Amino acid sequence: ALSGLVAVVLSAIGLITAWQQQKSVLPVLAGLLLGLIVAAPTILTMLSGSGVPRIHDITTDIDNPPEFKAVLALRTHTDNTLDRKSPENLTQLQQEAYPALKPLLLDRSRDIVFTQALQLAKSHGWKIAAASADKGTIEATATTPIMAFKDDVVIRIQSVEDKTRVDMRSVSRVGLSDLGANAARIQQFMNELSTNL
Repeated sequence: ALSGLVAVVLSAIGLITAWQQQKSVLPVLAGLLLGLIVAAPTILTMLSGSGVPRIHDITTDIDNPPEFKAVLALRTHTDNTLDRKSPENLTQLQQEAYPALKPLLLDRSRDIVFTQALQLAKSHGWKIAAASADKGTIEATATTPIMAFKDDVVIRIQSVEDKTRVDMRSVSRVGLSDLGANAARIQQFMNELSTNL
């Protein structure tokens, strides 16, 4: 992104110079366009996430978040922790930023919901680390487009009286802020799962 911005600035200077000297501006315009193409994805992502809090661990169950087990072996000591202790007001920040993020209650059996959730996770291209129908858990890693950041996902499916409850947690391995990506992932998954069932 920085290289792209430098190319844009240099191309703009070259454009002015070429215009003043009445030379062809096509090569300079090409450089300007290429610089914009390189810089735009990162800049647009940063702008879209500028209004969200600097958090990277999002869950539908703030009192008892689904726990990661299988993906622990895939993470390194430099990755973000999974203890939900940072920042200290993480729960408050999440509730204020994403008040609509809630568990999903479905009038379907736990087995049907599990099967559909697993198929949906695979259809998103997530790399499945573990899936247990008995435990009602799915763990996976989602890789973001363009920047290829890895976010770990755990889905917990439980029977609650005559319904099935689905909780989900999505955590970025790197960065203080996920720019809203984890909440968006959870909301999209829950909406699609509800629609499919």
